[in-house]
Amino acid sequence: MPIRQKIFALIAAIALCIFIVEMVRRKKLREEYSWLWLITSLGIIILVIWYDLLVFITRMIGAALPTTTLFVFGLLFLLLIALHYSVKISSLTDQVRNLAQKIAILQSELDEQKETSQSLESTKEIDIQPQIHTDERR
Repeated sequence: MPIRQKIFALIAAIALCIFIVEMVRRKKLREEYSWLWLITSLGIIILVIWYDLLVFITRMIGAALPTTTLFVFGLLFLLLIALHYSVKISSLTDQVRNLAQKIAILQSELDEQKETSQSLESTKEIDIQPQIHTDERR
């Protein structure tokens, strides 16, 4: 690998690490997701420094060029990310549905309590009014 490519890849991987740490620090990215990106940038650094490892992996999987290996692993990485987010979205959808049902039940109970308290108040007013009328007649 030419030295310019190594320098560029190292700078990009280090910048990615710094960016991820900064996103976690600013609470824009949760810690549970940051490890994946930090491991990815660490993997890039390792492959840049130890290029023979990339060549060895390329031979092991039967790819023609190291760039093909990087492309395949990049695609695999993106597929795993998409699968992970699909699982998360499914879980969050179930949680939203459960919360919406609980809110609907609570709203129904609140409406019933309001109706009960209003009917009790109207019953009290009816009981009090005849007493006032009888007192005025005397």
